Order: sequence, then structure tokens, then C-alpha cells
Amino acid sequence: MNRRFLTFLLLFFSFLMIQNLILTWQQNTKEVSFDYILNLLEKQQVSKAIITQDQLKVLVKEDDSQTWYYSNRVDPEMLNLLKGQSIEFEQKQESEFFKNLLSWIIPPLLFVGLWFYFMRRFAAKNLGGSMMNVGKSKAKIFVETDTKVNFDDIAGVDEAKEEMQEVVNFLKDQKKSIRLGARMPKGILLVGPPGTGKTLFARAIAGEAGVPFFSISGSEFVEMFVGVGAARVRDLFEQARKHSPCIVFIDELDALGKARGAAHFGGGNDEKEQTLNQLLTELDGFDAQSGILLLAATNRPEILDPALLRAGRFDRQVLVDRPDKNGRMAILKVHIKKIQMAPDLNLQEIADLTTGFTGADLANLVNEAALMATKKQKKEVELEDFQLALERIIGGLERKSRLLNAFERKVVAYHEMGHALVALSLEQDQVVHKVSIIPRGMGALGYTIQRPTEDRFLMKKEELENKIAILLAGRAAEELIFQHRSTGAADDLVRATDLAHRMVTQYGMEGEFSHMSLQRQHNQFLNTSATAVVNYSEATAAAIDQAVMAILDRCYQKAMDLLKTRRSDLESYCARLLQTEVLTAEDLRPLRRG
Repeated sequence: MNRRFLTFLLLFFSFLMIQNLILTWQQNTKEVSFDYILNLLEKQQVSKAIITQDQLKVLVKEDDSQTWYYSNRVDPEMLNLLKGQSIEFEQKQESEFFKNLLSWIIPPLLFVGLWFYFMRRFAAKNLGGSMMNVGKSKAKIFVETDTKVNFDDIAGVDEAKEEMQEVVNFLKDQKKSIRLGARMPKGILLVGPPGTGKTLFARAIAGEAGVPFFSISGSEFVEMFVGVGAARVRDLFEQARKHSPCIVFIDELDALGKARGAAHFGGGNDEKEQTLNQLLTELDGFDAQSGILLLAATNRPEILDPALLRAGRFDRQVLVDRPDKNGRMAILKVHIKKIQMAPDLNLQEIADLTTGFTGADLANLVNEAALMATKKQKKEVELEDFQLALERIIGGLERKSRLLNAFERKVVAYHEMGHALVALSLEQDQVVHKVSIIPRGMGALGYTIQRPTEDRFLMKKEELENKIAILLAGRAAEELIFQHRSTGAADDLVRATDLAHRMVTQYGMEGEFSHMSLQRQHNQFLNTSATAVVNYSEATAAAIDQAVMAILDRCYQKAMDLLKTRRSDLESYCARLLQTEVLTAEDLRPLRRG
């Protein structure tokens, strides 16, 4: 408990004790009429009396107890009456102020105190401090020894490290860097997909330069009170000037710097716009030679306000992209230092299997592999553990409790072998890593893991059609063997249709649309069609649907013809799959045609 809470408890219990004394006094004091007191005097039951300007109190002894009676009427002849009966009495001026204070003022004060206490607790929890500090920046400040990260701790972003080395040199020695009149960029925007290590990269820059590091998220600027975000921006740069040279890092800049006017059209005062305007003002206000470097990170650069990205504010954009094969190997070397690795573990094989993985994905893969080895009570992490971890990440957790009947199990086996057989026949740069009929995840009754042997950045029309044929091969195998179509191909159909649609609308690979781009994909990092912009009419949309269906029909027929040609291989390997439930790349090697 903190000191303020203990003080509050002490005051609260003190009030309860005082209130209890007042109630006790009131219980032993009774208000009666003046005639009743005269009757007590006549009966000589009064032993003591107190007369004030507006009240008469008498003490009456009854058996072993005594009770005070009072009346709010005082007779001028009362003194003579008391003297005549030889009753002890006193006459005084009594103040009711203290009793009124306790009865009327303290309860409201207690209520106000409780209100202030809970408001301060609310402010400390939700606003990072008291109500008076609501406009203070919530940035975390790290000195150079606290970041504990430098360029040696990050891998797979060699080009970005080279580009940022000049910034590090400037922060280390400003005089040497400006000898030819050059200035350091005011702001640098780190752009890349989620999980590529943008935040870690920013901390590494601070650790490498040996300067203070201010870290804050874009969402921490804006609160429910108008003007708080702008005040926090001002306070952040004010603190940065005191600690110059330093680095100010704003993570998830898109939460703060979204294009103005995009969220509403009715005008009005928008808190986010005020905060963004203040940030733009601060960027214009500080001198590049002051030693303050503004770093920001986002995976959605397309929604940022253009005023942020102009020269003189965020002068430079640095791409922190998914690592290539060599980058993945370098990242794996960093992460495997934390685990007990088998001496014969070949990182080359792991890098081959993880095409498209980000740094965060690889870190998760290493951790999952270590958990797999621990679960099996191994002394070292082996390649098998990495393969199992990869399957768990891609396909989900094994669900051995989901039991299929014999017919459904056979359908799943032919479906998965259809994928594998067509893949092995059409694509020579892909490896079918594993085929399994063990259910995984939420809905997968079986799975085929296919990974490329090298990174690819360009694909031909024939290669895209091969991919669609592989996706539709599972359904083709079912129709070839069982003469029916099941619901198991739902996800394959979605992916095949999406790829065929992109071939027509984005890549210009079909018929009359061969040289047209009918759809622009703005959000290149999140890979979602939510922000796609279409540029065609309803008549063109109908023609596009026809072109997409033509691609799908052609690819489906291609898969069906190939399976008919190799039906004996399909049936023999399905029999093996039903026995073992899993076929590895080594088991499937004889099926490859090269």
C-alpha cells in the first residue's frame, strides 16, 4: 500500500470514532418538554443542572444509571427554583459549533476526499500520472547502457544497417559529419511488414550511437481529453532538447499520423488532427544540428499524411523487409545462441524451409523447437524439432482426438496426395516437405507442406497456373477416384480464385486484359484486399469473371489430366499414406520427375 492510501484509512477510521462518540452521547441524552423537567424537579429527581442561553439540561439518576434530559426552553425563574431546592447547577455559554461541524461539514468533506482519491487513482492508471500531469509525455527514456542492443544483435537487414551507419556516425561525432556542410536528416521512417524488427532496429541505432533513447507508441499521445496529445508532443520534444543528442522513437506512427480528413467528413475539432499538427510544427521547429533524431516505424505507410513524408520532416524512408535466405540464416544464428543446439544441426535446411518468415517468425520457430525438444526430454534441439515446430506454426496443433471414419480418412488421403503428386510433377523449384492426414488446427483434416528451395521475386504466367493447378489437384483427385466433390477443398478454392483474379486484374496475364491493370493494391505489407481500388465498370467485371473461370477450368483440367496419367502412383502412395499417416520428403522423392 502507498502512503496516501494509509493516510486515507487513518482519517476514515478517525471519523468513524468521532461519529461513534457523538452517537453515544446522543443515546444518553434525551430531549423532553419543559414541563417534563419541571415535573422531575418537583419529584426531586434532579441531581445537577446546566443552564445555557437557549437550553436547559438536567441530570437524573435512575437506579445504577444516569441520564441527561434537555429542553430548548429556558425560564428566567429557573435559577431561583434551582437555588430553592439546593440543586447543584452551573450557568455557561455553550457553543454548538463543534457539534455542527462534525454533523454537517465532515460528511461532505469525506465525500469530496473519496472523489479526489478515486480520480487520482483513475488518472494514475489510465493517464500515466495525476490529473495535473495528463499533458506530460509518456515516453520511456533509456540511456545508452539500458538499450543493451547494437548492430551485432540484429541480422538480416544489412542494407538498412549500412544506410543508418552514417546517422550513427553523426550522433557520435557531429563536427566531423558536418565539415562539408551536410546536415543529418530530421526524421527517418522505418517501413516494413510486421515482425521484421523495426523497433529492435531503432533501439540498436541508439545503442550503437551511445545516446539517450526516447521510446513511445503513437497511440499513447491521444487520450479522451482534447489537447492532451498536442501537449504530450510538446513535452516530448522539450525533454529531448534537454537530453540532446538523443533519439526520439515513435512506434506505430500510423496511429498518430493518419491522413487528415480520411476518418470523417463533417469537419469539427479532431484530437488526432491537433496532435498531428503539433508534431508537424515540432518537426519544423527544431534544428537538424541540435542532435535530435526522430525515428518512426510503421507497416502502413500508404495511410500516412503526405505532410509527414515531405522533405524536411521525414527525409528518409528505410525499408526493413523480410529477410532473404542468407538473412534468415544470420537471424537463426542470433537466436540459437539461447538454446542447446545439436552439433550437427544444419541451419541451411531450416533457412530453406522458412521462406517468407520474418525475424519475429524465426524467433518464434526457435522457441517452439526448444519447447518440442523439452517436451520429449531431449538434451539438445535437433532438426526434427524444428520441422515439428514449423508444422505447428503453419498448420496448428495436432488434433489426434478428431477421429475420422474409414471413408473420410481415405478421401483426405487422396486429396492430400493429389496436391503432392501434381506439385512434384510440375514444380522443380519446390520441395514437398511433408504430407499428412493427421488433423491440425481448427479445420484442417490433413495438410501438404510445400516450400520453395530458393527465394523468388518474379513469376511467369506458367508458374502461376501451375500453382493454381496444385491447389485444385486435391479436388481433382477426389473426383477421379470417388466421382464426387467434397467440402474439403473450400480453402483451396478461395486461394486459387484469388490468384486467378490477380492474374487478370493486376498482372495482365489473360486474353483481352493482357495489357491492363484493373486493380491497384495499396497495402503492400499487410497483403489484404481491403484497400484494393478497382478501375472498371460492371460490364468489365462480368468479363473479368469469365476470364477468371477460364483460368480455373484450364488449370483444373491440367491437374486432372496429370493425375489420370499417374493414377497408379497416386493409388500406391495413398495406400502408404493411409498406413503411416505421414510421408516425408524422402518418402516422396521417387515421385519427382525432372
